Parts: sequence; structure tokens; C-alpha cells
Amino acid sequence: MVNFGYTLMCEQAGPTALVSHARRAEETGFDFEVISDHYNPWLDAQGHAPNAWSVLGAVSQVTERVPLMTYVTCPTLRYHPAVIAQNAATTGLLSDGRFWLGLGAGENLNEHVVGRGWPPANIRHEMLSEAVDIIAALFTGEYVNYVGEHFRVDSAKLWDVPDSPPPIGIAVSGKQSAGLAAENADFLIAVEPVGDLIDQFERESGKQGAPKVGQLPICFDADRSAAVTRAHEQFRWFGNGWKVNAELPGPAGFEGATQFVREEDVAESIPCGSDPAAVVEAARPYVEAGFTHLAFVQIGGEHQEGFLDWSEKELLPALRESFRA
Repeated sequence: MVNFGYTLMCEQAGPTALVSHARRAEETGFDFEVISDHYNPWLDAQGHAPNAWSVLGAVSQVTERVPLMTYVTCPTLRYHPAVIAQNAATTGLLSDGRFWLGLGAGENLNEHVVGRGWPPANIRHEMLSEAVDIIAALFTGEYVNYVGEHFRVDSAKLWDVPDSPPPIGIAVSGKQSAGLAAENADFLIAVEPVGDLIDQFERESGKQGAPKVGQLPICFDADRSAAVTRAHEQFRWFGNGWKVNAELPGPAGFEGATQFVREEDVAESIPCGSDPAAVVEAARPYVEAGFTHLAFVQIGGEHQEGFLDWSEKELLPALRESFRA
């Protein structure tokens, strides 16, 4: 059976609201929860970007059952991998072993803020590979010294580590990143239902049973017209594709890049309204591609309670009935 999750999207809600949503999502019956890690929102209309790791600490204390996961954090520029290792180990302890560490090569949108520039994709992948090596070594609880092309670690040790280290996932969008995930990751992350990437990951890693975690934006509203308008206002950037989204430096850039995207364009790619059957059909390609986990993004930070009520009564039962085995 596919596991269905809830996304705590830091770009569209403040920290207190996110913690409240996390508690309610577990009560609703979602199987797991993921959180984005941003310094900026994609668009000004989203209006938020609290620190994801602080929010995770609080979420770990108001939930009891659901696995928690970063979707995703970049351990190469804004954070040093030694810091991410400490954050992840602490979150693993606070959550009693429920934490999964999702990593990615990052976006210029968030990483440029520390003034270190924005490397090309091949360099970012090299940096991510080194970062995973450092994090995994630190998870052992032993002293770590490391000298790489991009990072140095000098006598670092995590003094508080869980008995079982958090599993590490890597976000993929093409053959290069899928190869990186096959070599370094315990599980795969992707935001598009591309079965070839799963096949490559499984073939090269030998991990046929590893989790594959996808994500799907939707916009629930009893008024479909209002849902389409909100999806356009806050999520029209999603159709750019990650090769574009990784490069733009700020919300103004995303405003410019999406100025000609129409409401009907967004409505064609994002399920809008209150029909669970539309979400089931949007989820089907992920299930058919082999994803084991699918996290939903409800667009609009102020529109979570209605979505969670609807999910409990209609969406989750429909999904589980459709993808029972």
C-alpha cells in the first residue's frame, strides 16, 4: 500500500501555524509528514519562510506516530554538512527515531544568501556527495576528520546520536542526480513521476525495496474557481521545472519568469476544487511509477484546516480504496 503524507510548507505559513497543522495532520490520518527548508518563498504572495529545523523540533513534540522528513534540505552552502548532521541527529532523538533526512543540491533562491555564489549543477552534485559522506560519518558518533575538494571537517563529533541514524534520501531530477542517489542514499526523492529515474536508482543501488518519496501539489476549496485563482497566485512557478527553478535568485525572478502563466495553465497541472477523484487520478502516475510514499501540498497557508477536514472524510479514504494493494 502507498503511504500518503502531508507537507508542512514553510513558504506559505508561519512557525506556530505549521506546528498546529502538523498536529492536526497526524490526527487526520496522514501516514507521514514532510517539511520544506527555505530562506525565501517562491513568490511574495506566499509570504513566509521560518526556520525549518526549529519548526521540526516543535513538531516532534506535538506528534507521536508519523515519520518526519526534510523535503529537502541543502547541506552545502547555507549550511555546512557538519551542522546538518547535528540537526538531523538531534531531530532523530527528539522524534524517537521518526526522522528521515531528505537532502538535495539546493536552489539559488535559498543558497545565495550567504554570499558564496551559485555553482553549476555538476559542482553542486560533487558538493552534495561530499556532504553525504561527512554526515554519514558523523552519524557514527565517532570523531571525524575530512579533507575534500569542497569541504573540510576538523575533529568533529556528534555527542548525541540516535541508536539508529536517520536514513538519508536524495532528491533526483535526472540521470546524474539519480546516479548520485544510487551511490549515496537510503531512499529516493522526486517531484515528478518519472519511472526511469526509479529504475536507474534501483538498478545501480541494488535497493529494490527502498522507499521512493514523491510530492504532489493540490488546491482544495469548495469553490473551484477560488482554488484555481489561489493556485495561480501562489504556485504558478511549479510548472517551470526544476532546471529553471534551481537557478532563479529570488521571488522577483519567479514573478518575472511566470508573468505569462495563465490560470487555466495552472488548473491543467494542479488538481483544484473538492473532487477527490481528481486527486486520485493525479496520484496514479506516481503509484504506477513505483513511488511508495506521496506527500500532498495543500496550496494556501490559511486554507489548511478545511483541507485536513476534507482529507479525513473524503480524500484519504478515496486514495486508500484506489491504491489498496
